[in-house]
This record gives sequence, structure tokens and C-alpha cells, in this order.
Amino acid sequence: MAFPERGKSFDVLVIGGGINGCGLARDAAGRGWSVFLCEKGDLAGATSSASTKLIHGGLRYLEYYHFHLVRQALLEREVLWAIAPHIIRPLRFVLPHHKGLRPAWLLRLGLFLYDHIGGRRLLPATRTLDLRKHVAGQPLKPEYALAFEYSDCWVEDARLVVLNARDAADRGAVIAARTRCLSGRRENGEWLLRLRDERSGEEGEVRGRTLVNASGPWVGEVLRLVLGVEAPAPVRLVKGSHIVVRRLYSHDRCYIFQNADRRIFFAIPFEHDFTLIGTTDIDYEGEPGDPKATEAEIRYLCDGASEYFRAPVTPETVVWTYSGVRPLYDDGASEARAATRDYVLKLDAPAGEAPLLNAFGGKVTTYRRLAEAALAMLAPSLPAASRGAGWTRREPLPGGNFKVDGFDALLTGLRAHYPFLAPATLERLARAYGTRAEAVLGGAKAMADLGRIFGADLSEAELRHLAANEWALTADDVLWRRSKLGLRLSAAEAAELDAFMRSLPAAREAAE
Repeated sequence: MAFPERGKSFDVLVIGGGINGCGLARDAAGRGWSVFLCEKGDLAGATSSASTKLIHGGLRYLEYYHFHLVRQALLEREVLWAIAPHIIRPLRFVLPHHKGLRPAWLLRLGLFLYDHIGGRRLLPATRTLDLRKHVAGQPLKPEYALAFEYSDCWVEDARLVVLNARDAADRGAVIAARTRCLSGRRENGEWLLRLRDERSGEEGEVRGRTLVNASGPWVGEVLRLVLGVEAPAPVRLVKGSHIVVRRLYSHDRCYIFQNADRRIFFAIPFEHDFTLIGTTDIDYEGEPGDPKATEAEIRYLCDGASEYFRAPVTPETVVWTYSGVRPLYDDGASEARAATRDYVLKLDAPAGEAPLLNAFGGKVTTYRRLAEAALAMLAPSLPAASRGAGWTRREPLPGGNFKVDGFDALLTGLRAHYPFLAPATLERLARAYGTRAEAVLGGAKAMADLGRIFGADLSEAELRHLAANEWALTADDVLWRRSKLGLRLSAAEAAELDAFMRSLPAAREAAE
């Protein structure tokens, strides 16, 4: 990247390009503050692309009396759906009653609270299902006769991160992906960060009035080793692993299952042809950037799914796994599954010195609320904002400027403009880019106008768009974060794609 000119100072510096860092950068830039964000790898390169991909209140957290967290998350569901209806959509969840586990009356009570404490307006309410007659019962074993169906939402988590970063950049923020913060210190009432471009090896400096440490599972490491500051709160690293198998059922609902150990897990329709199953919750002590699903975790999820589905799920049926490490605030919970998912913000602001704000924990669902709370804490140290808090709940993310019930109309318009594209391709592009899909396809009149096809329906035109506008550099950036086309490309195709992406330096710099 080209480092800022010497002597330039930003209002807000952010370390970390996950959902919390990018969401905060967007909010701050939209209020008129100058923002610089650095991320040592790809945006959403770790925890933020390894979630269960749900915008939800967290039904199970009611069991631990985390009512504030659940209510706050429930209030956000329809807000986020409204600002990003291309990458967020409603999803109905089926919770079968398992005799011998939580009683039916307790499930009904929990779902009554879930329906009524979170300002639900558009999402359908809970209802009871007779699985002997309902389509949701067809793939399940016959002993499951009673179920409850309720609403939450699905989200393309990595795209949510990138779209927040894109909007922040459109509003003037500098988004420096693959830029590592080597060190930081307070100097003359500001923070001075030493940075290194991980591609070129070039080093530079950046100054700012305030600093936000939103480095996810590295939050403690950044404090100790980069900033030389004592951690203000303990961090509990918890790993969640997921498996993906070929599609287990034909309908569009998600299942939420109970295990005998009282954990819950989901089975979710995924990328049309697959089913996503997860997650686990185990304490983690390894390198946060390289978690892997263990054989024991894979077996645990397979065994759990096989308890419910007629067709057995075995490790041999797994086509992909992924894992993420959650940086939770250590509240002393005895089990990883019981540790709070709420965010905790700690401000370090000695008199007369530049403030440092550290973000611990949090959920994808509450990222926007975290950003508002963080900026409220930093505001006394910043110039007067040109815009007040709350603007991010009203203005759409890039490509999301249509109504929540307007996706079919958007898709119809794209079909009229690009009749040569397969319906599945148009739907994928509309889901990924929304109203900006035409920026990807341009004035193409035939497939040849989109350039080379690298596998599946991935065109050169789309790759150039991702490099120029979404900070994509490698095949992994494209196949596993900007999309999930890695499920469809061969290793040889992915290698050719990677070589092509690395040949686009000029376009790549345009995103910065």
C-alpha cells in the first residue's frame, strides 16, 4: 500500500479487519471522522468468516439468563436485514422436541420470550409443527413428532465485513489490508503506529488521535507484544468448528438440534447443494489464525446429526470443514458453551494521553451496536462529528439499496439485462452484489464479453471487480471469503485462478 503522507494524522486508527473493525470504520467515516484501518491479512480472514452465518438472538443464551444480549441481538435482526437484503435473508428454524432432554413447556416458554422481547415486526412468529405431517419431518427419524418453528436470519458473514469496509472507503476511510502493525506507542498526545506492507515488505508510520484494538483473537497479543500495554481484561479463546456435507434434504428450513450434553447445533441449507452443520464449543490454546476441525469434532457433529436424520452423516460424507476462534471476555464460566458472547469494551485513557479502546468478544449480529458504543466512548477525544450516532441503522450497505421484499424484482431486472446468463449465476451475483451486480457485469451482451471462465461460473470480469473494489488478492480470498465457490472448483482451477489474481497489481491498488 501507499502509506499516508508524512505528518498526516487520522482521527481514528483501527487494528483489525474483521466485522467489528470494519463496522466501526464505516460508522466513524460516516460521521465525518478520518479513519485508517490496518489488517495483517485479508479482510474477514479469521473469525469473521468462520461463523455459523446467522443473524440471530441466540435462543440458547436465554438458558444462561443473558437476556440483555439476546434482546440487543434480536433488535438488530431486522435492522441488518433492511440495510443488506442481498446478503441477509429470513430463515425459518425447526426445533424438534427430543424426549428426555429439555421439556416441551420449556421450549415453548423460551420461544415465547424470543418472539416478544426483541421488537419483531416483519419476521414470522413461532408456530408448532406436527412432524408426521409437515415437510420438515420427512428427513428426520420417525420418533421426532413434535417441533417448534421460529425465525432468525442468514448472513454471508465475510461479505458483510467486506461491504462495511467498502462503504467505509467510499466515505473516505483508508482500508489497508495485508498491512501488519509492528508496534505502537503514545507520542505527543497521539498514537504512532509502525506498519509493514506484507506484500512488498515496505514499512511506514501512521498517526492518530485515538486507537481501537479490534484484532479479534489477537486482542491480547496486540496489547502485550505490539502496544506494550497490560491487558485490561482476560480473554478466553473458544473454537467453533463446522462441517459441510452434500444436501441432506430438499426444503429451505434450518434445523436446530439438541445434544445429550445440552449443547445445540444447527443444520442449514448451504450454497444450494450442501448442508452446513455446526458448531462446536471448545477452549482453544493454539495459534488463532490456523484452527482446524479435529477428528473428534467432526465425529461429534456427525454423530449429533445422525441422531436426528434418517440418512446417517459420517466423516466420509464431509466435503469441507472450517473453524474459527472466538475471543470471548472471560466471565469465569466453567464451560466454553456458557461463556458470554456479549461484547466488552475497555477504554485506556490516561489523563493527557491518546486513548486506546479494546474490543473483546461480540457477535456478528451486534457488530453495529458495538461500533456505536465504541465511538460514544471515543467521541470526547475527537472533533465534533458532522453526523450523529445511529446513521448506520438507516443507510444501506453497498448493493443493499432495495426493499427487503424486493429481491425478486432485482433478479427480474438482471435477467432482462443479461439473458445469456444462467438463472443460477444471476441469482448468485444478485445475492453477492445486490444492485451493484451491474457494476460487475457492465455492458456485457454475451458470455465472451465477461472474459475467461475460471471454473463454475466465475468470470474474469468478476475477478477484476473483486480485485479493484473488494481487496481480493488470492484465490482463497475469492473462493472462500468473497464467495464459497471453493466448493465447486478443482485444485487445478484454483491454482490457475490464484496465478491470475496475483497478476493484477494495478487493479488491486485501486481498492486502496
